[in-house]
Amino acid sequence: MTTAQHKIGSGFGATTTAAEVVAGIDLTGKLAIVTGGYSGIGLETTRALTAAGAHVVVPARRRATAEEALRGFENVEIDELDLGDLDSVRAFAERFLASGRGIDVFIGSAGIMALPETRVGPGWEAQFATNHLGHFALVNRLRSAFTTGARVVSVSSRGHHYGPVRFDDLDFRQGYDKWLAYGQAKTANVLFAVHLDKLARDHGVRAFALHPGRILTDLVRHLDRQELVDAGMVDESGQVTGGAKTPEQGAATQVWAATSPQLDGLGGVYLEDCDIAEPAPADGGRTGVKDYAIDPAQAERLWTASAELTGVDAF
Repeated sequence: MTTAQHKIGSGFGATTTAAEVVAGIDLTGKLAIVTGGYSGIGLETTRALTAAGAHVVVPARRRATAEEALRGFENVEIDELDLGDLDSVRAFAERFLASGRGIDVFIGSAGIMALPETRVGPGWEAQFATNHLGHFALVNRLRSAFTTGARVVSVSSRGHHYGPVRFDDLDFRQGYDKWLAYGQAKTANVLFAVHLDKLARDHGVRAFALHPGRILTDLVRHLDRQELVDAGMVDESGQVTGGAKTPEQGAATQVWAATSPQLDGLGGVYLEDCDIAEPAPADGGRTGVKDYAIDPAQAERLWTASAELTGVDAF
């Protein structure tokens, strides 16, 4: 399979911060929607975008928490959204569309990871439903608001290395494994960007997926101390281990994806450390992007399945 997955030499790297990525970029007059934009790397994304002049809409499942976290921010508005509830997704989209505004940037930063078996909606596995289907439905419902030149950023992770989408058992009814379920959801995040970019590029909308890096945020709330130790995120005393990014560094790649002129004319690719990622090595290393996550046929198959599950297909 030929691929556009090759570094472009952005000049940034693993330690680059979101503020450094937008230095010199004027986003005045631009509107961004950032799901999860009040916690972890989402909060730092909101901070960087507003500092560069953008108006940021933060849809939040925990509105009171979002209001507290974003207190003092200028050019931010908070609305309600539960990505695991398609009625909530529809209601948010309708409220936004009624405002008549355009969307220049959409960043799907909200997500859940490695939680005990949980089902939402009609019995969907919660990680796939929240991380993928909720964002799929939301972007589709907002289609008419995307401006020419808009970018959609799907926040995946290196967790996609855990495995491909299991089309024969999307909801893990044949035995639940929290890490395989997380991996499937993160693979879906990449495939979503691949096919969205194919469908929307002729309308001036480009899509990207990315791995933000290893960051210790509230995303790990379902893991106990030993699991964090086993994952190499903290040592036995609970201290963050070397190689982890700060939230400011973790937000950099998605902010770069959303704003960098270096990506003009590009799309449908997976990013890491503020550059286009290389294909994952055949020896099983944890860098780069797996072939199954950028396979156009798998991306189209997932899109079709997602449209059937959510009842939405606007592109």
